[in-house]
Amino acid sequence: MADDEPALLVLLTGMLETDGHSVTTVGNGTALIKEASGNYDLVITDLIMPDKEGIETILELRKAYPKLKIIAMSGGGRVGPESYLKLALKLGAAAILDKPFDRDRLVALVRKVLSA
Repeated sequence: MADDEPALLVLLTGMLETDGHSVTTVGNGTALIKEASGNYDLVITDLIMPDKEGIETILELRKAYPKLKIIAMSGGGRVGPESYLKLALKLGAAAILDKPFDRDRLVALVRKVLSA
């Protein structure tokens, strides 16, 4: 999972681990690309991050790992998340989450994407 907000990574990790998932976290898209070479079932990435934004990260992941499942999340910054999230879907994300979201929504979406 990639997000540039460490507190959010801790919170989301706890939510997913409580549901039985193993979670690896990184703070940006560059680190996520390097980490994704491992054997992962799912990647969750924020779209607005320093270094390498989520859209670019999704494009690189899609090219390197075409079958990897991706969930994109965004609060949208100054313009709102809608346009970023729609673009993420077009570029290969399996699902999207607009921030803020609650535990139940996150866990349900992760289960849905993993079972697809």
